[in-house]
Amino acid sequence: MQKRSRLALIAGLTLVLALEGSAASLSADNFIAATVWRSTDPKLGGLSGLELSADGRSFTAISDRGGWTTGKITRDATDRITGLEARAVALMKDTNGQPFETPRGDSEGLAVGPKGEIYVSFEGKGAARVMRFSDLAKPGKDLPRAQEFKRLRLNAALEALAIDAQGRLYTLPESPREAGPYTVFRYQNGRWDSQLSLPRDAEFEAVGADFGPDGRFYLLERAFHGVFGFASRVRSFALGADGFGDARLEMQSHTGRHDNLESIALWRDASGGLRMTLLSDDNFFWAQRTEIVEYRVLP
Repeated sequence: MQKRSRLALIAGLTLVLALEGSAASLSADNFIAATVWRSTDPKLGGLSGLELSADGRSFTAISDRGGWTTGKITRDATDRITGLEARAVALMKDTNGQPFETPRGDSEGLAVGPKGEIYVSFEGKGAARVMRFSDLAKPGKDLPRAQEFKRLRLNAALEALAIDAQGRLYTLPESPREAGPYTVFRYQNGRWDSQLSLPRDAEFEAVGADFGPDGRFYLLERAFHGVFGFASRVRSFALGADGFGDARLEMQSHTGRHDNLESIALWRDASGGLRMTLLSDDNFFWAQRTEIVEYRVLP
């Protein structure tokens, strides 16, 4: 992600806490709950990618320092989060079996394929790429790189990553070089194409993506408003032969309502309803928090 002013975040902390105190007045019709993830693990932070099991009770998460962890979420009878257990954060390994060196370890997007294979997108100067892992505890392998990846901006490269039911990968940068639609890079048959695009506006930037069980593409976007904090929104799209269409606004938060939401995972709860689980990146900064936020997808 683009690095934000820490002075602005400190100045906005008091405002954020005040907004939390009036959370009921800010809750959207589809808002379920927000849970702060607290841990004594010094490596836990900067979480930028999330994948959940089909029942929303097991997870994999990655950080933007090349870390990863897995764990379990406990839920009550209505599937609200009541607890969380995570293994100690470990470091992903490059093709030589070594932890990544800066800036090649800025891992941002996470996707798990139909056969359990794991894909991670990276940004960083000259390091924009996607890697494939059979297991995050084992060395990864670089996928071929699109020529366009080399021209992506520092700290604004491949933030969002998703995989469809056919195993095709989709990734897009946080911010393109020029104003206009997002270019969506699709990986299939061993190569990338850039024929797809998504509408964007000047306020929000793409930070996370996932395909839901309904087959729609869900895009998480973030806006930073200085001392007032972050705003987030999720839009979903149908993907057909002519590209993305049927855009729907699934949620949009008030500025300061949530922390720096960067990850999204879709799953079905026990009642069959669709849920969006969103995870924040605290930038390893005391004035922020790692937050798990859940919303319903309204019919």
